[in-house]
Amino acid sequence: MDKGLTLVGVGLGWDPNRNGGNEFDLDASAFMLGENGYIPSEEYFVFYNNPKSPDGSVESSGDDRTGGNSDGGDDETLSVDLSKVSEKVQQVVFVATIYDAERRRQNFGQVRNAYIRIYDAKTNLDIARYDLDEDFSVETAVEFGRLYRRGGIWKFEAIGNGSKGGLQSLVDKYYRE
Repeated sequence: MDKGLTLVGVGLGWDPNRNGGNEFDLDASAFMLGENGYIPSEEYFVFYNNPKSPDGSVESSGDDRTGGNSDGGDDETLSVDLSKVSEKVQQVVFVATIYDAERRRQNFGQVRNAYIRIYDAKTNLDIARYDLDEDFSVETAVEFGRLYRRGGIWKFEAIGNGSKGGLQSLVDKYYRE
């Protein structure tokens, strides 16, 4: 019997800027959405200033501001325990963004070896992966994919939707006061 996904990780990785100028500060975030397609409250937006969801199901490893946390591995990770997700939440959308991209005049095409992946945390096998520097060369924000409930089982769907509006464009999309 397929029990679906239970423990997943979302890894974001990139290499530090060795060409001078501003460091590349990429961020992995999660929007935990209700049936209406919006976060139920601000606490259900997990990012560098809110590293853990109120139900304890989504947690950030912290903010790597340079890409130097690892050598070739994940620099930031979101850990997800789907058994703890609040009943208010019907889907979790994962995004990658570049902090302060407009002011720094940065996009994913300038970041070396940038990627985002989702993997089964029990087996460490990738479910999906995007190479951000190739696939999203002019964007500053990417909706990577979503986990959603179907018939009591969590499923994953790749989205791959890039935009130039940074994190704020995604907050505007998924948050209503």
